[in-house]
Amino acid sequence: MSRASGRDGDDGKAINLALQGGGSHGAYAWGVLDALIEDDRIEIGAISGASAGAFNAVIYAAGLAEGGRKGAREKLEKFWLSVSTEGSLAPAQRKLIDAWLQPLGVVWPGTGFLGAWAEAMAQFASPYALNPFNFNPLRHHLAALVDFGRLRAYETPKLFVAATNVKTGRGEIFRRDVLTADHVMASGCLPQLFRAVRIGDDFYWDGGYAGNPPLWPLFYETACRDVIIVQINPIERADVPRTPEDIMNRLNEITFNASLLGELRAADFVARLIRSGVLQSQSYRLERLHRIGGAGKLERFPASTKFDVSWPFLLRLRDLGRADARAWLEAHYDSIGVESTLDIDETLKREPAKLPVDGAAAAKL
Repeated sequence: MSRASGRDGDDGKAINLALQGGGSHGAYAWGVLDALIEDDRIEIGAISGASAGAFNAVIYAAGLAEGGRKGAREKLEKFWLSVSTEGSLAPAQRKLIDAWLQPLGVVWPGTGFLGAWAEAMAQFASPYALNPFNFNPLRHHLAALVDFGRLRAYETPKLFVAATNVKTGRGEIFRRDVLTADHVMASGCLPQLFRAVRIGDDFYWDGGYAGNPPLWPLFYETACRDVIIVQINPIERADVPRTPEDIMNRLNEITFNASLLGELRAADFVARLIRSGVLQSQSYRLERLHRIGGAGKLERFPASTKFDVSWPFLLRLRDLGRADARAWLEAHYDSIGVESTLDIDETLKREPAKLPVDGAAAAKL
């Protein structure tokens, strides 16, 4: 938990956002962002994100720097339209990809960022062989919309982009003042589909493996205590997967939620220590945690639809995110700055942890 000090902003309500990744389901987080931007009572001080969450965060910040709230909303829509099946690549790029895909008997753009065919082919071939040109269409869309020099020149909102260091296995956080397209692409680099992204002497894969989304930078490096987690991946599913595809999809969901659940457990444990008097609140602060998504509407979609980038589907997810964000604000706006609205016990489905009886045990954390 944080050792930071500070107070929330006096103008409206200050919040931090933690945006989870989840392929095209990131359009749901686009909708949440759109609703929050639209509400003038909300000020977003910092955003952490992994994978699709990192793309949303960076596109939002770039739009805000160029055109305020309106610019942020417009740029987010342009980005998601550009990656949809109604978006377009430059003619030369399309010819290159068509020449690559034709021997495989597929047609661009298929049904996903690289189509469901790529997910299947990745079970048999390395991306170093499968993707000889190391082509990722998202880089084109990102570079077309974001002036990274201008992005780095601004200080707010703070940005924390997560990636996983391939060599060490540790999560790393890239901050706004160093961000380039490579850092964002690293955060969304699925190792089954794309080569590891090299930055300096290190190589990176998708940030979702190590922090999806990372919470600790928001705790330690901001004064705001209210964090809204926008959760894409369902924690629970009612049915047991039986097909190879469903089994792999569910494994991915569990993997990409593991780091978030770990951070929630740690945050909950420290909060209990503070409330019990074991930790002094002058040194540690209580975070106020909130969540939009994570259950209900997104559970109806199989994980395989994370590769669906048809424009009607993306708009459907955006509208679901907008509706959920508006409903959350209607129900919980008054709680911002006052109390948590996320029931961690219910989220983790466990009995409350037993607390140490003296400060010596807590000091070992």
